[in-house]
Amino acid sequence: MISNQVLQNTIEGIKEISHLELGIMDSEGREVAVTAPVFAEASAVVPEFALSPADSQSAGPYQFFKVMDEAHLEYVIVVYGETDSSLLIGRMAAFQIRGLMSAFKERYDKDSFMKNLLLDNLLLVDIYSRAKKLRIPADAQRVVMIVEAGSERDRNILETVQEFAGATSTDFVTAVDENNVVIVKDLSDGSRSRDIEKAAAMIDAHLQKAGITGVRIAYGTVVNDIKEVSRSYKEAKMALDVSRIFFEDSRVIAYNELGIGRLIYQLPIPLCKMFIREIFKGKNPDEFDQETLATINKFFENSLNVSETSRQLFIHRNTLVYRLDKLQKSTGLDLRVFEEAITFKIALMVVKYMKYMEQYDF
Repeated sequence: MISNQVLQNTIEGIKEISHLELGIMDSEGREVAVTAPVFAEASAVVPEFALSPADSQSAGPYQFFKVMDEAHLEYVIVVYGETDSSLLIGRMAAFQIRGLMSAFKERYDKDSFMKNLLLDNLLLVDIYSRAKKLRIPADAQRVVMIVEAGSERDRNILETVQEFAGATSTDFVTAVDENNVVIVKDLSDGSRSRDIEKAAAMIDAHLQKAGITGVRIAYGTVVNDIKEVSRSYKEAKMALDVSRIFFEDSRVIAYNELGIGRLIYQLPIPLCKMFIREIFKGKNPDEFDQETLATINKFFENSLNVSETSRQLFIHRNTLVYRLDKLQKSTGLDLRVFEEAITFKIALMVVKYMKYMEQYDF
């Protein structure tokens, strides 16, 4: 359960204090971590010691100590050197490893609980009973953030996010798949919406500083009960999907900022096809030239203001009017009329959604 590197670091630290060589072996005498290559002879003694009822024993220059996980023998600690302090150091090392095992086991249990909670794999009664057992408050305010690694998924993004967000014991950082890291952020300190956005931006900045680019962060709404954490997770997942379609340039996106894109994302493709055929009368929106598309986008950016749009496009007002008239003849929609402009805008978003899904055919 504990990584070999953690065990290695632990006995190296004990060696610095005690000036004794230490080794950690499994029940069959295989080396797990050692501070020096002096434990070859000890390996042959470990299997017999593992089967004995003794907690510790001496054999030549070695002192052996068992590290138990409940009734199961997890490790055997070997101290090299016959000194007055070797017995004390061995017992202290065993105590330290037991403490690490307990901490890692609790962390694993919490991680497993949180993953199952996010994925809706727990019954309601199990959620509250396991949360109580793991000393996780059930009524704390939380929000779920998803950090999508994108093209950087081969990097160890989980450890990088844990380094930043996992510094507090009230936040949970885990990975539910190979591409995404999930942060269940505790908001018991009274954090508000702008604080959540600020926290997401800080995580993004930390990842960029670590050399991890191409990251997208999405988060759901704040929930007040642990049983609702999965809902915030689903909202964050939808925010990620919708942002890929309608907010390509956004690195941080919130579920409650998705607007109409959230509704379009949930439309069935056959209904989208029918809507587009009705709006564009069989015309393929891809047939619009770049000049027309630039005019449309700029017109929407300027809230249907003809004068401001013509000024930003560096064209005469009459030229813009001519383009809008031409578009009206082609589609039957006058973008200068608010209701028709809204219909046209939605239609363009539906087309973008259909292209993303790669399932449309005019």
